[in-house]
Amino acid sequence: MGRAYQNKKESMAKTAGAKSRVYSRYGREIYVVAKSGGVDPEGNLSLRRLIDNAKKDQVPAHVIEKAIEKAKGVGGEEYAPARFEGFGPGGCTVIVDCLTDNTTRTFNDVRLCFTKNDSKLGGPGAVAHMFDHQAVFVFRGDDEDAVLEMLMEADIDVTDIEREEGMITVLAPNTEYFRVRTALAGMMPGIEFEVDDISYEPQTLTSVSGDDVEAFEKFLDALNDCDDVQKVYHNAEFDG
Repeated sequence: MGRAYQNKKESMAKTAGAKSRVYSRYGREIYVVAKSGGVDPEGNLSLRRLIDNAKKDQVPAHVIEKAIEKAKGVGGEEYAPARFEGFGPGGCTVIVDCLTDNTTRTFNDVRLCFTKNDSKLGGPGAVAHMFDHQAVFVFRGDDEDAVLEMLMEADIDVTDIEREEGMITVLAPNTEYFRVRTALAGMMPGIEFEVDDISYEPQTLTSVSGDDVEAFEKFLDALNDCDDVQKVYHNAEFDG
């Protein structure tokens, strides 16, 4: 699972487009989370996670600060979450999460990405049941058994843990995110997370090969070109 997650992360990063688009997505999500849960990262743990990840992805401080300042104001833009599910090239499953101020526009944009790229848009719940909502941590280490034992001693529920190529991956229910992160930081002072996120992890992987690989990359490019798309989750595993 850890290797698959890293592959997916690299694939998404490669097709994420210009830095300005990445900055815009972080800015919008930070604004929404700060607006709904408060602008203080110490009291709004979801905001703190977003800020930490934004910094890790080299989002400039002024982008983060502007989004938080905007959230302090009265009124402002109203964004609503929208989710689309379906099947991509090669029969893989796909979840597309958006933040939008115009659901009709967003639906039409996302539907076009599916129809133009040998993909099929499904209804709500079409594939979400094939994914698990997980907290994901990836960091350098060589003893996954010791990490698991420490987390179990802290009475933390862990879904899976594995080590591959010098990296340890810990998966836990999304509700355990902050407990796991706090525990790992306490057990391993100075720990640096390669991945520190809440994600939808596929229960099974679908092998994508041949012409479907190129088609899938074009499909991801199209989705990432949509202003309202925030995150794309899929179960594709590329052969070769």
